[in-house]
Amino acid sequence: MQLYNKLSAKERAELIDKAGEDRLTLSFYKYAKIGNPEIFRNHLFLAWDQLEVLGRIYVAHEGINAQLSVPAKKFNEFKAFIDDINFLENVRLNIAVEQDAKSFLKLKVKVRPKIVADGLNDTSFDVTNKGVHVDAETFNQLIEDPNTVLVDMRNHYESEIGHFKNAITPDVDTFRDSLDIIEEDLKDHKEDKKLVMYCTGGIRCEKASAYYKHKGFKNVFQLEGGIIEYTRQVNEKALENKFLGKNFVFDHRRSERISDDVISNCHQCGKACDTHVNCANEACHLLFIQCKECSKAMDTCCSTECQDINALPIETQRELRKGSHNSNKIFKKGRSEKLKYKA
Repeated sequence: MQLYNKLSAKERAELIDKAGEDRLTLSFYKYAKIGNPEIFRNHLFLAWDQLEVLGRIYVAHEGINAQLSVPAKKFNEFKAFIDDINFLENVRLNIAVEQDAKSFLKLKVKVRPKIVADGLNDTSFDVTNKGVHVDAETFNQLIEDPNTVLVDMRNHYESEIGHFKNAITPDVDTFRDSLDIIEEDLKDHKEDKKLVMYCTGGIRCEKASAYYKHKGFKNVFQLEGGIIEYTRQVNEKALENKFLGKNFVFDHRRSERISDDVISNCHQCGKACDTHVNCANEACHLLFIQCKECSKAMDTCCSTECQDINALPIETQRELRKGSHNSNKIFKKGRSEKLKYKA
């Protein structure tokens, strides 16, 4: 029974290019009680490997969080499979705004303690007592209300390249960090303000809305399906698009453009830019924003130190990395003393 990838990412990319067929990038999540996540994980891997599904899927006792791509010609078969799973029948599938056949190059189905690392003690509050879900049209009306406080529940490197007009964008590295900051900032408005939240696909707001209701907020709302579903509805119904810039995504695409606005800057020269890259030095791999000119001048590196290391022969680089831990910058995502325009 094969429960692992047989192909490397490079080999998979070559096969996708050779096939020349369309793939659909999509995501979905569902909170549900899963008795044995290990068995469920294996069931998914075996079935989806046969369907040539690629992606990153987290399974836990509390449910499933999936970001993946599937061959377009096998989408109906994929949909029939998940509809046969009782708690996933007719689950909303968020189809990506921009498609890329190589958004994912491996199938990774992992068992985790939680499907979102929220750091919350779920036994201390009712996670099913969620906020009101609103569609794009209602959301647009809500965020124009002067009694509304609009909060972006994503991390700083996500909101930096795109967010809704007038949204509060906490300068945080993790979802858990934002929960306490928002509660503290809005502690005097738990009853008189409407707390409206959004995230990429909705999953972070599911838990956050229940948490804030537990903390005494009376009027809690969340954008149904997040930015991805909002964009679909805006395009389908010809609504005003109130999102500025790009939507950050956690796959090889890194982002998808929602509007033509460029609201961020190159972290090295300050020029208007919203393209994320990873530092080419494998020992660093820092995620940061870099324009084409700086990418060319710096060989897609975040600093001259990394540029010097990246210029060394591959074997020499490997020798230098032996016995050393990964740089902390891997986890900092856009925060480095080397970046002049982002501390």
